[in-house]
Amino acid sequence: MKALVLEEKGKLVLRDHVVEEELGPRDVRIQLKVVGVCGSDVHYYTHGAIGPFVVREPMVLGHEAAGVISEVGAAVHEFNVGDRVCMEPGVPDPASRATRLGLYNLDPAVRFWATPPIHGVLRPSVVHPADFTFKLPDNVSFEAAAMVEPLAVGVHAATKAQVRPGDIAVVIGAGPIGLVTVLSALAAGCARVIVSDVDDDKLAIAATLGPVNPVNVRDRDLVEAVRAETDGWGADIVFECSGNEKAAADVFDPLCPGGRVIYVGIPLEPIAYDVAKAQVKEARVEHVFRYAHVFPRCIAMLASGAIDVSPLITRTFPFSRSVEAFEYAASAPKGEVKIQIDMQDQD
Repeated sequence: MKALVLEEKGKLVLRDHVVEEELGPRDVRIQLKVVGVCGSDVHYYTHGAIGPFVVREPMVLGHEAAGVISEVGAAVHEFNVGDRVCMEPGVPDPASRATRLGLYNLDPAVRFWATPPIHGVLRPSVVHPADFTFKLPDNVSFEAAAMVEPLAVGVHAATKAQVRPGDIAVVIGAGPIGLVTVLSALAAGCARVIVSDVDDDKLAIAATLGPVNPVNVRDRDLVEAVRAETDGWGADIVFECSGNEKAAADVFDPLCPGGRVIYVGIPLEPIAYDVAKAQVKEARVEHVFRYAHVFPRCIAMLASGAIDVSPLITRTFPFSRSVEAFEYAASAPKGEVKIQIDMQDQD
Protein backbone atom coordinates (compact mmCIF):
# COMPACT_ATOMS: atom_id res chain seq x y z
CA MET A 1 0.00 0.00 0.00
CA LYS A 2 1.19 3.52 -0.74
CA ALA A 3 2.28 5.68 2.17
CA LEU A 4 3.95 9.05 2.64
CA VAL A 5 7.38 8.03 3.93
CA LEU A 6 10.00 10.32 5.42
CA GLU A 7 13.14 8.54 4.21
CA GLU A 8 15.47 10.96 5.96
CA LYS A 9 15.70 14.64 6.76
CA GLY A 10 14.40 16.61 3.76
CA LYS A 11 13.39 13.56 1.71
CA LEU A 12 9.72 12.57 1.43
CA VAL A 13 8.50 9.86 -0.93
CA LEU A 14 5.04 8.55 -1.73
CA ARG A 15 5.71 4.86 -2.24
CA ASP A 16 4.64 1.33 -1.40
CA HIS A 17 5.39 0.67 2.23
CA VAL A 18 4.13 -2.20 4.36
CA VAL A 19 3.42 -1.56 8.03
CA GLU A 20 2.94 -4.89 9.80
CA GLU A 21 -0.08 -4.61 12.12
CA GLU A 22 -2.07 -7.41 13.72
CA LEU A 23 -5.68 -6.83 14.72
CA GLY A 24 -5.91 -7.63 18.43
CA PRO A 25 -9.15 -8.45 20.24
CA ARG A 26 -9.60 -4.85 21.44
CA ASP A 27 -8.41 -3.22 18.20
CA VAL A 28 -10.17 -1.78 15.17
CA ARG A 29 -8.91 -1.33 11.63
CA ILE A 30 -9.66 2.09 10.15
CA GLN A 31 -9.66 3.22 6.54
CA LEU A 32 -8.25 6.76 6.56
CA LYS A 33 -10.29 9.54 4.96
CA VAL A 34 -8.66 12.84 6.01
CA VAL A 35 -5.28 13.53 7.62
CA GLY A 36 -4.09 16.94 8.79
CA VAL A 37 -0.57 18.27 8.33
CA CYS A 38 0.82 19.20 11.74
CA GLY A 39 3.76 21.46 12.47
CA SER A 40 5.54 18.55 14.13
CA ASP A 41 5.22 16.48 10.94
CA VAL A 42 6.73 19.35 8.98
CA HIS A 43 9.50 19.76 11.56
CA TYR A 44 10.49 16.10 11.22
CA TYR A 45 10.57 16.65 7.45
CA THR A 46 12.74 19.76 7.60
CA HIS A 47 14.94 18.95 10.62
CA GLY A 48 14.82 15.16 10.99
CA ALA A 49 14.25 15.40 14.73
CA ILE A 50 12.33 17.07 17.53
CA GLY A 51 14.40 17.12 20.70
CA PRO A 52 15.33 13.54 21.61
CA PHE A 53 13.03 12.06 18.93
CA VAL A 54 15.26 11.47 15.92
CA VAL A 55 14.23 9.88 12.60
CA ARG A 56 16.76 7.07 12.24
CA GLU A 57 14.89 4.96 9.67
CA PRO A 58 12.04 5.55 7.19
CA MET A 59 8.87 6.68 8.97
CA VAL A 60 5.31 7.30 7.78
CA LEU A 61 4.08 10.78 8.77
CA GLY A 62 0.67 12.00 9.95
CA HIS A 63 -1.26 11.89 13.25
CA GLU A 64 -4.36 14.09 12.87
CA ALA A 65 -6.88 11.75 11.32
CA ALA A 66 -10.42 10.55 10.74
CA GLY A 67 -11.79 7.56 8.88
CA VAL A 68 -14.18 4.60 8.71
CA ILE A 69 -13.92 1.32 10.60
CA SER A 70 -13.35 -1.58 8.22
CA GLU A 71 -12.74 -4.39 10.75
CA VAL A 72 -13.24 -4.92 14.48
CA GLY A 73 -11.49 -7.20 16.95
CA ALA A 74 -13.28 -10.10 18.63
CA ALA A 75 -13.72 -8.23 21.94
CA VAL A 76 -14.89 -4.93 20.41
CA HIS A 77 -18.63 -4.43 20.90
CA GLU A 78 -18.98 -0.64 20.89
CA PHE A 79 -18.05 -0.22 17.21
CA ASN A 80 -19.29 -1.70 13.96
CA VAL A 81 -17.85 -1.86 10.46
CA GLY A 82 -18.83 1.36 8.71
CA ASP A 83 -18.71 3.59 11.80
CA ARG A 84 -17.17 7.00 11.18
CA VAL A 85 -14.45 7.77 13.74
CA CYS A 86 -11.51 9.89 14.75
CA MET A 87 -8.59 8.61 16.75
CA GLU A 88 -6.41 9.79 19.62
CA PRO A 89 -2.88 9.18 18.29
CA GLY A 90 -1.07 8.56 21.57
CA VAL A 91 -1.42 5.12 23.17
CA PRO A 92 0.05 4.86 26.68
CA ASP A 93 1.13 1.83 28.66
CA PRO A 94 -2.04 0.97 30.63
CA ALA A 95 0.06 -0.31 33.54
CA SER A 96 2.27 2.77 33.86
CA ARG A 97 2.10 4.95 36.95
CA ALA A 98 1.20 8.03 34.87
CA THR A 99 -1.69 6.22 33.21
CA ARG A 100 -2.99 4.86 36.52
CA LEU A 101 -2.95 8.42 37.89
CA GLY A 102 -5.00 9.63 34.90
CA LEU A 103 -2.00 11.46 33.42
CA TYR A 104 -1.68 9.16 30.44
CA ASN A 105 -0.40 11.95 28.17
CA LEU A 106 2.67 12.13 30.42
CA ASP A 107 3.47 8.42 30.22
CA PRO A 108 7.11 8.22 29.07
CA ALA A 109 6.28 5.00 27.22
CA VAL A 110 3.40 6.47 25.16
CA ARG A 111 3.41 5.33 21.54
CA PHE A 112 2.44 8.35 19.44
CA TRP A 113 1.82 8.26 15.69
CA ALA A 114 4.60 9.81 13.59
CA THR A 115 6.94 10.12 16.56
CA PRO A 116 10.02 7.96 15.98
CA PRO A 117 9.97 5.01 15.80
CA ILE A 118 6.14 4.84 15.52
CA HIS A 119 4.65 5.11 12.02
CA GLY A 120 1.96 7.69 11.34
CA VAL A 121 -1.24 7.41 9.30
CA LEU A 122 -0.59 8.91 5.88
CA ARG A 123 -1.42 5.50 4.42
CA PRO A 124 -4.62 3.66 3.48
CA SER A 125 -5.40 2.06 6.85
CA VAL A 126 -4.28 1.71 10.44
CA VAL A 127 -4.92 -0.67 13.34
CA HIS A 128 -5.69 1.21 16.55
CA PRO A 129 -7.03 0.41 20.04
CA ALA A 130 -10.80 0.77 20.32
CA ASP A 131 -10.27 2.59 23.64
CA PHE A 132 -8.59 5.47 21.80
CA THR A 133 -11.10 5.56 18.94
CA PHE A 134 -14.18 7.80 19.02
CA LYS A 135 -17.41 7.59 17.06
CA LEU A 136 -18.50 10.66 15.11
CA PRO A 137 -22.02 12.09 15.01
CA ASP A 138 -23.46 12.29 11.51
CA ASN A 139 -23.15 16.08 11.40
CA VAL A 140 -19.39 16.09 12.07
CA SER A 141 -17.48 15.87 8.80
CA PHE A 142 -14.24 13.95 8.31
CA GLU A 143 -12.50 17.30 7.80
CA ALA A 144 -13.74 18.62 11.16
CA ALA A 145 -12.99 15.29 12.83
CA ALA A 146 -9.38 15.42 11.65
CA MET A 147 -9.19 18.74 13.54
CA VAL A 148 -10.12 17.10 16.84
CA GLU A 149 -6.48 16.26 17.59
CA PRO A 150 -5.20 19.87 17.47
CA LEU A 151 -8.46 21.14 18.99
CA ALA A 152 -7.84 18.83 21.94
CA VAL A 153 -4.71 20.85 22.76
CA GLY A 154 -6.77 24.04 23.00
CA VAL A 155 -9.51 22.39 25.05
CA HIS A 156 -6.90 20.91 27.40
CA ALA A 157 -5.33 24.37 27.76
CA ALA A 158 -8.70 26.00 28.53
CA THR A 159 -9.39 23.26 31.07
CA LYS A 160 -6.02 23.81 32.76
CA ALA A 161 -6.73 27.56 32.83
CA GLN A 162 -10.00 27.01 34.70
CA VAL A 163 -11.74 29.58 32.53
CA ARG A 164 -14.50 31.46 34.32
CA PRO A 165 -17.45 33.07 32.49
CA GLY A 166 -16.54 36.59 31.49
CA ASP A 167 -12.77 36.15 31.59
CA ILE A 168 -10.61 38.18 29.23
CA ALA A 169 -7.87 36.08 27.64
CA VAL A 170 -4.79 36.75 25.57
CA VAL A 171 -3.64 34.17 23.03
CA ILE A 172 -0.10 34.73 21.80
CA GLY A 173 0.28 33.21 18.33
CA ALA A 174 -2.38 32.80 15.63
CA GLY A 175 -1.17 29.51 14.21
CA PRO A 176 -3.28 26.36 14.32
CA ILE A 177 -2.78 25.77 18.04
CA GLY A 178 -3.32 29.42 18.87
CA LEU A 179 -6.59 29.55 16.94
CA VAL A 180 -7.99 26.33 18.41
CA THR A 181 -7.11 27.80 21.80
CA VAL A 182 -9.12 30.91 20.89
CA LEU A 183 -12.10 28.72 20.01
CA SER A 184 -11.70 26.70 23.19
CA ALA A 185 -11.38 29.77 25.43
CA LEU A 186 -14.53 31.30 23.95
CA ALA A 187 -16.46 28.04 24.24
CA ALA A 188 -15.34 27.75 27.88
CA GLY A 189 -16.80 31.17 28.69
CA CYS A 190 -14.29 33.90 27.90
CA ALA A 191 -16.03 37.16 27.08
CA ARG A 192 -13.25 38.35 24.78
CA VAL A 193 -9.94 37.09 23.46
CA ILE A 194 -7.04 39.27 22.35
CA VAL A 195 -4.88 37.48 19.78
CA SER A 196 -1.37 38.55 18.84
CA ASP A 197 0.72 37.58 15.82
CA VAL A 198 2.71 39.16 12.97
CA ASP A 199 0.62 37.66 10.13
CA ASP A 200 -2.31 39.90 9.19
CA ASP A 201 -4.01 37.13 7.22
CA LYS A 202 -4.04 34.77 10.21
CA LEU A 203 -5.21 37.59 12.45
CA ALA A 204 -8.04 38.26 10.00
CA ILE A 205 -9.13 34.63 10.38
CA ALA A 206 -8.94 35.01 14.17
CA ALA A 207 -11.24 38.02 13.98
CA THR A 208 -13.97 35.88 12.39
CA LEU A 209 -14.07 33.40 15.27
CA GLY A 210 -16.10 35.51 17.69
CA PRO A 211 -15.42 38.42 20.08
CA VAL A 212 -11.73 38.55 19.18
CA ASN A 213 -9.43 41.56 19.06
CA PRO A 214 -6.47 40.88 16.73
CA VAL A 215 -3.19 42.66 17.46
CA ASN A 216 -0.28 42.69 15.02
CA VAL A 217 2.67 43.16 17.36
CA ARG A 218 4.73 44.64 14.54
CA ASP A 219 2.40 47.63 14.61
CA ARG A 220 1.05 47.76 18.16
CA ASP A 221 2.34 46.87 21.60
CA LEU A 222 0.42 43.92 23.04
CA VAL A 223 0.51 45.19 26.62
CA GLU A 224 -0.95 48.54 25.55
CA ALA A 225 -3.71 46.76 23.63
CA VAL A 226 -4.57 44.61 26.65
CA ARG A 227 -4.62 47.60 28.97
CA ALA A 228 -6.95 49.41 26.59
CA GLU A 229 -9.30 46.40 26.53
CA THR A 230 -9.29 45.93 30.32
CA ASP A 231 -9.26 49.50 31.71
CA GLY A 232 -5.64 49.04 32.66
CA TRP A 233 -6.20 45.90 34.76
CA GLY A 234 -4.75 43.23 32.48
CA ALA A 235 -5.93 39.90 31.12
CA ASP A 236 -7.26 37.15 33.37
CA ILE A 237 -5.48 34.49 31.32
CA VAL A 238 -2.50 34.49 28.96
CA PHE A 239 -2.13 31.47 26.68
CA GLU A 240 1.38 31.35 25.17
CA CYS A 241 0.89 29.40 21.93
CA SER A 242 3.67 30.72 19.72
CA GLY A 243 6.71 28.94 21.13
CA ASN A 244 8.60 32.14 20.34
CA GLU A 245 11.33 32.66 22.94
CA LYS A 246 10.80 36.43 23.28
CA ALA A 247 7.02 36.20 23.42
CA ALA A 248 7.20 33.40 25.98
CA ALA A 249 9.54 35.46 28.14
CA ASP A 250 7.08 38.38 28.28
CA VAL A 251 3.92 36.51 29.30
CA PHE A 252 3.53 38.21 32.67
CA ASP A 253 3.42 41.76 31.24
CA PRO A 254 -0.20 41.66 29.93
CA LEU A 255 -1.45 39.59 32.89
CA CYS A 256 -3.68 40.96 35.63
CA PRO A 257 -2.88 40.47 39.33
CA GLY A 258 -3.80 36.94 40.32
CA GLY A 259 -4.07 35.86 36.68
CA ARG A 260 -3.19 32.58 35.02
CA VAL A 261 -0.51 31.84 32.44
CA ILE A 262 -0.72 28.69 30.35
CA TYR A 263 2.34 27.66 28.35
CA VAL A 264 1.06 25.80 25.28
CA GLY A 265 3.65 26.37 22.53
CA ILE A 266 6.96 24.55 22.97
CA PRO A 267 10.01 26.79 22.51
CA LEU A 268 12.91 25.28 20.60
CA GLU A 269 15.36 26.95 23.01
CA PRO A 270 15.24 27.69 26.75
CA ILE A 271 13.42 30.92 27.59
CA ALA A 272 13.98 33.66 30.15
CA TYR A 273 11.52 33.37 33.05
CA ASP A 274 10.99 36.50 35.16
CA VAL A 275 10.20 35.12 38.60
CA ALA A 276 9.81 38.59 40.13
CA LYS A 277 7.13 39.62 37.60
CA ALA A 278 5.26 36.40 38.29
CA GLN A 279 5.59 36.83 42.06
CA VAL A 280 4.30 40.38 42.33
CA LYS A 281 1.14 39.31 40.48
CA GLU A 282 0.94 35.94 42.27
CA ALA A 283 0.52 34.43 38.82
CA ARG A 284 -0.60 30.84 38.58
CA VAL A 285 1.41 29.08 35.87
CA GLU A 286 0.35 25.89 34.10
CA HIS A 287 1.89 23.88 31.27
CA VAL A 288 0.28 21.82 28.53
CA PHE A 289 1.73 18.72 26.90
CA ARG A 290 -0.66 17.37 24.28
CA TYR A 291 -3.96 16.54 26.07
CA ALA A 292 -5.84 13.96 28.10
CA HIS A 293 -9.52 13.05 28.51
CA VAL A 294 -10.84 15.70 26.10
CA PHE A 295 -11.58 13.99 22.76
CA PRO A 296 -15.24 13.29 23.64
CA ARG A 297 -15.67 16.93 24.73
CA CYS A 298 -14.19 18.17 21.46
CA ILE A 299 -16.49 15.97 19.38
CA ALA A 300 -19.52 17.04 21.43
CA MET A 301 -18.73 20.73 20.87
CA LEU A 302 -18.26 20.22 17.13
CA ALA A 303 -21.58 18.37 16.96
CA SER A 304 -23.46 21.03 18.91
CA GLY A 305 -21.97 23.96 17.00
CA ALA A 306 -20.31 25.35 20.13
CA ILE A 307 -17.05 25.22 18.15
CA ASP A 308 -16.65 25.54 14.37
CA VAL A 309 -13.21 24.63 13.08
CA SER A 310 -14.02 25.07 9.38
CA PRO A 311 -12.49 28.60 9.13
CA LEU A 312 -9.14 27.12 10.16
CA ILE A 313 -8.98 24.61 7.29
CA THR A 314 -7.37 26.79 4.66
CA ARG A 315 -6.12 24.30 2.05
CA THR A 316 -6.61 20.65 1.05
CA PHE A 317 -4.36 18.46 -1.10
CA PRO A 318 -5.19 15.02 -2.51
CA PHE A 319 -3.12 12.13 -1.16
CA SER A 320 -1.43 11.79 -4.57
CA ARG A 321 0.05 15.28 -3.99
CA SER A 322 0.98 14.80 -0.34
CA VAL A 323 4.69 15.44 -0.96
CA GLU A 324 3.70 18.75 -2.51
CA ALA A 325 1.50 19.46 0.52
CA PHE A 326 4.48 19.11 2.84
CA GLU A 327 6.75 21.18 0.62
CA TYR A 328 4.09 23.89 0.62
CA ALA A 329 3.63 23.72 4.40
CA ALA A 330 7.40 23.86 4.94
CA SER A 331 7.54 27.15 3.02
CA ALA A 332 5.46 28.73 5.83
CA PRO A 333 3.00 30.39 3.45
CA LYS A 334 1.39 33.55 4.74
CA GLY A 335 -2.19 33.17 5.89
CA GLU A 336 -2.30 29.37 5.91
CA VAL A 337 -3.55 27.77 9.13
CA LYS A 338 -4.42 24.10 8.68
CA ILE A 339 -3.52 22.10 5.59
CA GLN A 340 -5.25 18.75 5.19
CA ILE A 341 -4.77 15.75 2.93
CA ASP A 342 -7.77 14.01 1.38
CA MET A 343 -6.98 10.29 1.49
CA GLN A 344 -9.82 9.24 -0.80
CA ASP A 345 -7.87 9.40 -4.09
CA GLN A 346 -5.49 6.55 -3.18
CA ASP A 347 -4.29 4.38 -6.01
